[in-house]
Amino acid sequence: MQVLMPEETTAPAASTAETTATPPVTTIAALSQFEGRTVTLHAWLYNSRESGKLLFPIFRDGTGIVQGVAHVKSVPARVFEDLKGLTQESSVIVTGKVRADKRAPGGYELDVEDVQIVQRVSESDPYPITLKEHGVDFLMEHRHLWVRSPRQSAILRIRAEIMRAAAEFFDGNGFIRTDPPILTPAACEGTSTLFPVDYFGDPAFLTQSGQLYIESTALALGKVYSFGPTFRAEKSKTRRHLTEFWMIEPEVAYCDLDGLMELAEGHLSHIVQSVLKNRAPELEVIGRDKSKLETIKPPFPRLRYDEAAALLNEAHKKGELEQPFEFGNDFGSPDETWLSSQFDRPVMVHRYPAEVKAFYMEPDAKDPRWALCVDVLAPEGYGEIIGGSQRVASYELLKSRIEAHNLPIDAFQWYLDLRRYGSVPHAGYGMGIERAVAWICGLDHVRETIPFARTLHRIYP
Repeated sequence: MQVLMPEETTAPAASTAETTATPPVTTIAALSQFEGRTVTLHAWLYNSRESGKLLFPIFRDGTGIVQGVAHVKSVPARVFEDLKGLTQESSVIVTGKVRADKRAPGGYELDVEDVQIVQRVSESDPYPITLKEHGVDFLMEHRHLWVRSPRQSAILRIRAEIMRAAAEFFDGNGFIRTDPPILTPAACEGTSTLFPVDYFGDPAFLTQSGQLYIESTALALGKVYSFGPTFRAEKSKTRRHLTEFWMIEPEVAYCDLDGLMELAEGHLSHIVQSVLKNRAPELEVIGRDKSKLETIKPPFPRLRYDEAAALLNEAHKKGELEQPFEFGNDFGSPDETWLSSQFDRPVMVHRYPAEVKAFYMEPDAKDPRWALCVDVLAPEGYGEIIGGSQRVASYELLKSRIEAHNLPIDAFQWYLDLRRYGSVPHAGYGMGIERAVAWICGLDHVRETIPFARTLHRIYP
């Protein structure tokens, strides 16, 4: 069978000869280009209803949904009966005339002329996800099918736009993509949250970050980024945690903390504005309040750690937080949620106590008790989506920090080489794609942000 790829370019005007030719194959998203024309769609039956002698099949094709209309007298008897007998998620090749209708989703309907059934779902073994309510466990067990629903499909399209725009920003600003290894001999922040693997008899780990490796490529190329899967073996059950997720990480030579914060706010703003521009229909499908995203533009508010701590304790006194914040600790989820809910755009919390942060973070020259680091907290209570820092540039200091954290010094000799040979101030951050998707889409749980979520107790399907 010849497979015809859908056309999404502007449709040419129909000529007399074309009206008798084979109808063009297109997509539901491109129907506006074919108003009044007969087209063919490669689709699946999403739903169907019947009213007397009229059938209203609803088709989806991955780009959208469209309602078809078929009257018993307007189509051949075979076509009417085939449509009438279609079951949910049966795959079809449907031909019909595109008609504008302001009441229809997307503004168009399809007056069905013909249908070819590619595969009919058996009535004795029906599609398991119906239009009724299903529990989360059931939907996650059937994630391979749940992604077909309009809401989940819209989320995945928005995710794809976020990933495209995230890379576009760096590609358009002189960054070079360099891909770090997924299998590593040492941890970026200790081994307690890493997945160990046997690497031909030697211990290795699935990466928790590409940072250490792209520090080396930044010193070779100036401005670089990596984009790939990362793994964290945290035994966490919160709505923000996955054990496998995607992260984009820039690293810049001759960059300090202030420059890093400017980079982060420009990056996030570009992503959000790209989603608003290119995925407005999908935002509407999921019911996202776009006005909450329209404010995401530089500059972002900035708070020192000690200022944020004072705000948290004031909130506790007012009864807005259950627990007081203990100065010197890292922020927990309730703290991040409260802080981020106080602003209409991401807030940057910088200069944390050095003793609670990673070994590679440069101490503030003005007061070494503070690390030159930043966490970017998304608004509306979504918490941290970016974490970064200026990196330790001194060989002696980095070596002492590795030893103080009880990390294997032999595994970090190559990393220390970066400070032996031409060390410079440099900085970078990591942005978790799934947390960004959760915030931009306004989702309650991160498990919907990735096609197949991996959590503490889920590795199927």
